[in-house]
Amino acid sequence: MKHDALSAQPAPRTTAPETADLLRRGLGRRSLLTAAAALGAGGGLLGSAAPAFAKGGPGGGRPGGGGPAGGVRVEVPKTPLQPGAGRIDGEHYLPSEPDAVRWGYLPAAGAEPVLQVRSGATVTVDTVSHEGILEDQGRDPVAWFGEHGVPASGVLEDAVAIAAGYSRHERRFDVDGPHVVTGPVFVEGAQPGDVLKVETLSALLRVPYGVVSSRHGKGALARTRDGGAPAGISLEEVMPPVGTDGRATGDPTRYGNVSVFTPAEAGPGGSAVGTMPRTGGRIAFPLDPFMGMMGVARFPAPAGGGLVDPALDSVPPTLGGGNIDVGLLGPGSTFYLPVAAEGALFHTGDPHFAMGDGEAALTAVEGSLRTTFRLTVCTKGSGDAPALAHRYPFGETDAAWVPIGLSDPDGIADGTQGTDLDVAARRAVVNALDFLEEELGVERAVAYAYLSAAADFVVSQLVDRTVGVHGVIPKAHFA
Repeated sequence: MKHDALSAQPAPRTTAPETADLLRRGLGRRSLLTAAAALGAGGGLLGSAAPAFAKGGPGGGRPGGGGPAGGVRVEVPKTPLQPGAGRIDGEHYLPSEPDAVRWGYLPAAGAEPVLQVRSGATVTVDTVSHEGILEDQGRDPVAWFGEHGVPASGVLEDAVAIAAGYSRHERRFDVDGPHVVTGPVFVEGAQPGDVLKVETLSALLRVPYGVVSSRHGKGALARTRDGGAPAGISLEEVMPPVGTDGRATGDPTRYGNVSVFTPAEAGPGGSAVGTMPRTGGRIAFPLDPFMGMMGVARFPAPAGGGLVDPALDSVPPTLGGGNIDVGLLGPGSTFYLPVAAEGALFHTGDPHFAMGDGEAALTAVEGSLRTTFRLTVCTKGSGDAPALAHRYPFGETDAAWVPIGLSDPDGIADGTQGTDLDVAARRAVVNALDFLEEELGVERAVAYAYLSAAADFVVSQLVDRTVGVHGVIPKAHFA
């Protein structure tokens, strides 16, 4: 397969308004990417400079996050970061055009890339949140956000374009994943058996608002498929309440799902907060942006062609990463992914403004981000990635190593996904032991004792069919 036509080449810098106008005029993917490459090439603000940290470093005030809560700025934009406009940190720029994204599905091995870059290149991606454009919200973001006081000019043009013009496959709300997946990016030199090192350099809020949603049949307190309550709670404790469940209508707008509009505001000391109402006041909590989904292609294309296949569903995380939902993996972090396809075929989506570990209701504070990554190929035996990362996703921040465990990382998203949190926790512990033994020379019995004495194991998320647990091993303990 030839990728040269999609390679990003240095070119004279295109102005932001010109690039935004290209999108509005509806140029095809190849034409827009030519302009996008021109916008990004040679003009990155970061290049090989140190990463820009969000809220006190990777993970902000989280354990292992590397800094105090509220430490460094998270800027709330006064006007939306429309496609191509404003600050572009990377060498290459990748917009989310309707024919360059997959709505609800991941790229398969061998998928046609939308961008090709050298190893070590930096790529800025305009990611689009699925919240506000989904079928249960009317698939009309101007109308939906308008109901919450956002003018049409305050809605992202690419979100409007995807909601109105996505046609790569028929959307089925009850079957397809919700995420807008941007990519894949072909990274030159990546081969099966290698590791793709994904460094998140910056994550800029594109809009001053996000959304948290709870949907019937999903989340930590979901009603079961047979209509009952899950083990440990009663029907009265199911959320959203059983009496509001309108799924029998077949009309997603009548399902009774709950979406909480969450404005972002400037907080103390240059930080940013998300806000929610309460009787007599409000709730305000720190924003800590990160990408919930960062992945590489793992599964083959469907036998009949096309994009739709249960194995490619965007919801469950896999050994290729995907919807991993580890809140520590924000700006300043590194995520290592085992490569299973030529070019790695990196993809991203599910941008988050903030997420509590566990993601209990179903979603985080979902909001579109402009995120810049450095993508580097690490070959086997080079020592550029932990040995564990050649077989399992692995995270790292300035302050901690982050071994990850998943309950069923290669399961098929057809309702038979393994969802046992104990399995995910055991795998996270085993992966932590392997890392300590292989990389730091700790005898396994001692490593086991150390993990019990001083490391944390945290629920990443318990809502993505395949559930996750991650460890936090402070680097300071090994100085």
